[in-house]
Amino acid sequence: MAWTSDSKSAMYYQGQGGASSRSNSSNPKAPGSTEVAEPVANFLKWLYHFIEKNEIYHVETMYEDGFYKISEFYYKDRPWPSPEEVQSIVEEKDAGSIFMILYRELYYRHIYAKLKPTLNHRFESFSNYCELFSYLLGADEPVQIELPNKWLWDIIDEFVYQFQSFQQFRSKGTKMSEEEKGMLQDEENSWKVTAVLNILMQLTEKSNINDQLRALEAGEPITEEVAGEFGIKPVYSMTGFFSLVGLLRLYCLLGDYHMALSCIKHVSFKDKDMMALVPACQITANYYAGFAYFMIRKYANTIQLYQHILGYMQRTKQFFQNRSFQAEDINKKNDQMLALLAIANTFCPLRLDESVNIQIKEKQGEKVNRLQHDRDMTVYDDLFFSGCPKFLSPVVSENPTPFGTSGPRGLQLQVFKAEVEQQRLIPTLRSFLKLYTSIPISKLAKFLDMNENEVRCCLMAFKHKKEIARGDNVDQTTLDIDFYVDKDMIHISDTKIARHYGDYYVQQVLKLKESNKLILGSALTRPGPQPAV
Repeated sequence: MAWTSDSKSAMYYQGQGGASSRSNSSNPKAPGSTEVAEPVANFLKWLYHFIEKNEIYHVETMYEDGFYKISEFYYKDRPWPSPEEVQSIVEEKDAGSIFMILYRELYYRHIYAKLKPTLNHRFESFSNYCELFSYLLGADEPVQIELPNKWLWDIIDEFVYQFQSFQQFRSKGTKMSEEEKGMLQDEENSWKVTAVLNILMQLTEKSNINDQLRALEAGEPITEEVAGEFGIKPVYSMTGFFSLVGLLRLYCLLGDYHMALSCIKHVSFKDKDMMALVPACQITANYYAGFAYFMIRKYANTIQLYQHILGYMQRTKQFFQNRSFQAEDINKKNDQMLALLAIANTFCPLRLDESVNIQIKEKQGEKVNRLQHDRDMTVYDDLFFSGCPKFLSPVVSENPTPFGTSGPRGLQLQVFKAEVEQQRLIPTLRSFLKLYTSIPISKLAKFLDMNENEVRCCLMAFKHKKEIARGDNVDQTTLDIDFYVDKDMIHISDTKIARHYGDYYVQQVLKLKESNKLILGSALTRPGPQPAV
C-alpha cells in the first residue's frame, strides 16, 4: 500500500462522521461497546506508524485534531482502550517502547479529564511519567524522537496538574477508606513534591534552557556550544522551556513566589518568542507570573502582564472557541485574571486599555463599584478567591493548623488580608491629595479624623506601598500621583496621564465594522419581493 498523505488523512479520520455516524445503531463497535471500533484501531495504527517514522507533521495533526475528536465521539464517558489492548492492536512487542509510554500518558490523561481516577490510576500514571522522563534524561545521547510542541507542553502541564490533584486528594484524609490509606503508606514515594520538583529541574538542566534564553536576551544565535548536545534538539529544548513554566506554576501553588519568579527571570513574554509557540503555555505563564507579582505586591507588573495577555486572548478568542476542550480552561483563566486585575488596579491605579476596561465592567463591574465607593472589604475576599489558584501544602499534616479549615488557601488569604488592611486608608488618602497641590498635615488630619502623627504614618505607608507597587521595568510615569512632605506641608505633584483617544477611536471603528457586517448579512438573507402572478 502506498503511504500517501491523502490516504493517511482519509484513513485515520475514517468513521468519525459520514458512514460510521449513520450506522451507529447497528454497529457493534459503536460508542458504548467494549470492543475497539475500527476507526479507533486505524487511528492507533497510523499514530504508531507516524511516531515510529518521526513524521511530526502527521503526529501533530492526529494529536491536536484526531485524538480529541475520537475522544468526544467514542470515549466521552469511558476510558480509551487499555494499554494491553492497544499493544495488541499495533503489534508492539515491547510494553516499554516510547509509543506505549506516550499512549499510556494519553490514556491516563483522558481518565483525569473525563472520569474519576482511582488511587491505582494515580500511582500508575506517576510511574508512567517517571518512565517517560527517564527515557529523556537517562539516555547517553539525544533520543531520536520528535513530538509536537503542543504535546510536549501538555505532558508537562498534565504532570503538574496530576501532582496537584493527588495532593488535594491526599489532604482529605478523613474521607478516605482504610484500604486507600494503606495504599498511600505503601506508595509513599509517589507524587512527592521533592520528586516532582527534581524531575522538572533535571529537564531544565539537561536542555541548558537558561543558557539558551540568556543567549537570546543578548541577541546571540543558539549553537551547540550554548545549548549542548541535548539542548540543541527541539524535543529537549522545548521540554526544558515548558518545565520552567511548570516550575513557575508549582512554586506559586506552594506559595513560594520569589522562587517562582526566579525560574522565569530569563523568559521573555513577547508574542514572537518561544512562549508564543503554544498559546496555552503563554496564557498559563502570564497568569502565574502575574499572580506571583501580585502576591509580592508588585501590582504594576501584574497589570502589565494581564493587560497584554487579556488583549491577546481577546484577539484569538475564535481560535479557542473552535476547540471546546480548551475553551473552558481559557475562559476560566480569563475570569481569574480579570478578578486579580480589578484588585491590582485598586491598589495601584493605572490607565487600562479600553478593551480590558470593558471586560472588567462586564465581569466584575458591581464588585469594583463596591470597592471604589463603599469601601466594602469583603469584596476583596470574593475577588481573591475568584482569581487565585488552588494552593497546595508541601506536606500533609495529621494535626490541623490554625488555618486547617481552609487549608493552604486560607493561609494565603490571611496574607492577602493583611495587605488589604494596610491599604485600607490609602484610597481615601489618595482622593484627598488629588484635590490639592499643597495641603497642611493638620488640615488633612481633620479631614481624616486622625491626629497628625497618624497622618504622617499613613503618608509614609502610602509612599512605601507606591514604591513597591511600581514593580520592575514598568514605566514610572504611569502612576497617578506623587507627593513629598516639607515640615508640616504636603506638596502634591499630579502626574495624571491624558487619555489615549486613539485607542478609543480604533475600538469604535471596529465596532462599526462589526455592525455593518451584521446589517449587510441580514440584508442578504432577507427574501426579496415576489414577482406578481
